[in-house]
Amino acid sequence: MMLANYHTHTVRCKHAKGTEREYIEAAIKEGFKTLGFSDHTPQPYPKGFTSGIRMDMDQIGDYTDTLVKLKEEYKDQIQILIGYEVEYTLKYFDALLKELRQYPLDYIIQGQHFVKDEVEGIYVGRPNESEEKLKEYVDFTIEGMKTGLFTYLAHPDLFNFAGPDDIYQKHMRRIFEASLDLNIPLEVNFLGFIEGRHYPSKRFFELTKEYNPHIVLGCDAHAPEQLKQAEHVPGMSEFLKECNIKVTNNNIVTIRNCK
Repeated sequence: MMLANYHTHTVRCKHAKGTEREYIEAAIKEGFKTLGFSDHTPQPYPKGFTSGIRMDMDQIGDYTDTLVKLKEEYKDQIQILIGYEVEYTLKYFDALLKELRQYPLDYIIQGQHFVKDEVEGIYVGRPNESEEKLKEYVDFTIEGMKTGLFTYLAHPDLFNFAGPDDIYQKHMRRIFEASLDLNIPLEVNFLGFIEGRHYPSKRFFELTKEYNPHIVLGCDAHAPEQLKQAEHVPGMSEFLKECNIKVTNNNIVTIRNCK
């Protein structure tokens, strides 16, 4: 049984639904003992650029205050953690952390959706045949991992490479090696599986048999009903078995200090 899920969103990201309370109640019903909220972090983007997939900078206070109150209210039923799913960027990362650290913050997870960033780069979830872009994604991801600030790497297989498997795995092996060297878990993403996306990818996670990294399961819940145990996600148990993925310590991970 999964006792913890660290990947949970809120309506502030503009593509999720449900109240924080509904997520918490759903998590309790499914038997979770720890629920981490990690909504898509806002970014201090240039004036005039508004993201359609993340909260605005001026919503940090409301996000934090809401979770602090619920954390206290539910403390005898479930542990609530306050976090963010953060893009590592060259331009905005330091300024973002400076802002986030002014508020109560338990952890951050790394979720690379863009290379180099949302303003000047590409979304890596779209099919792409460029080995150069794949390498850039891996380089950038590992650079973020090396900061030592991230509790784990979310959907490490998000890059939708449309080229040959041998080229894909040649570059993705470096993420497994970094995971082991830096002791950073890799996430198997439930949402991608539920919605039939290109991830979690068998050609990525079959490398688990060779490297045996620390794996964490992430619901990536964008709706309360998506907070599920692995056995309640049709086909997920079979996927984990085929890739020889074994989840240790009931999915509880060591929280890295991002302060």
